[in-house]
Amino acid sequence: MTQLEQTFPIQREVGQELPVPSRWRPTIASIVDAFCEGDFSLARGIEGAHLSNALDGAWLAQQVEGYGATLDRLSPQAWQTSICVWMGEWWEALIDLFTLEEGRSDLVLFLRIYQREASYDFEVSSLHVP
Repeated sequence: MTQLEQTFPIQREVGQELPVPSRWRPTIASIVDAFCEGDFSLARGIEGAHLSNALDGAWLAQQVEGYGATLDRLSPQAWQTSICVWMGEWWEALIDLFTLEEGRSDLVLFLRIYQREASYDFEVSSLHVP
């Protein structure tokens, strides 16, 4: 186990809200970076990351535009309030997003994270104000 994995390990505690594991944070930050740069379809090819079949990039962009603020990169503070929950077959992660205008916003990125042998798939399932 690496130092990064030891800080916030990957856990399977059904129904329990846990911190987002350290190992996943760089990929999640890359997804948010793509959104900040207008790549809501993840066309840049972040390894293991994709949109849910029910979503498209235009819908995600409309959610941010409708919110009325400029999405910002993840602050280190995001990890203090973002959570993941083991759902039995995947983890549901809720990532608090930040904007340039207000810092921590009401927008939340929803991900389903699936383990695939030695790696993980990060499926963007929504981005909205819950």
